[in-house]
Amino acid sequence: MASRTPTALSHLDSRNRPTMVDVGAKEVTRREALAEAAVLLPREVASALRHSGHRTKKGPVFDTAIIAGVMAAKRTHELIPFCHPLGLEHCSVEIEQRRGGEIRVRCRVSVQHRTGVEMEALTGATVAALTIYDMCKALSHDIEITGVRLLEKSGGKHVYRRAAHRKTAQEG
Repeated sequence: MASRTPTALSHLDSRNRPTMVDVGAKEVTRREALAEAAVLLPREVASALRHSGHRTKKGPVFDTAIIAGVMAAKRTHELIPFCHPLGLEHCSVEIEQRRGGEIRVRCRVSVQHRTGVEMEALTGATVAALTIYDMCKALSHDIEITGVRLLEKSGGKHVYRRAAHRKTAQEG
């Protein structure tokens, strides 16, 4: 389950030109991915957000970010040139405000298909985090989006689970 080192980039053809990967011969399996992003708020912004019930003048921050994350995951192929258009069967975005001003955003995506959904999960988590930034920027521009990463993927030939995520999941 460790990272594999590719022998060749899959999005280059024999003439070294960009191309979409042909997935036509791959087996249809259930493909799942989980990605996360962190939004780091200054303490005073985190406190104000908590005290307002996670609402700003623009509306409910977390609810809006969840909707934006799902919408983005569904449209990933319109943003990233070589992503295949997928009819996602499931997409969920979970948002948790932690101590110290950190907000953890996680996006889980699944589909029965010939290609994975890592990019959809990463896009969903990132756009949800960007939405939180957008809705809170009137309070401060010292907000950071960090730690965008794939935590796990399954289906297809390769299963991946980030080592630190594996340890955290076992601990609690």
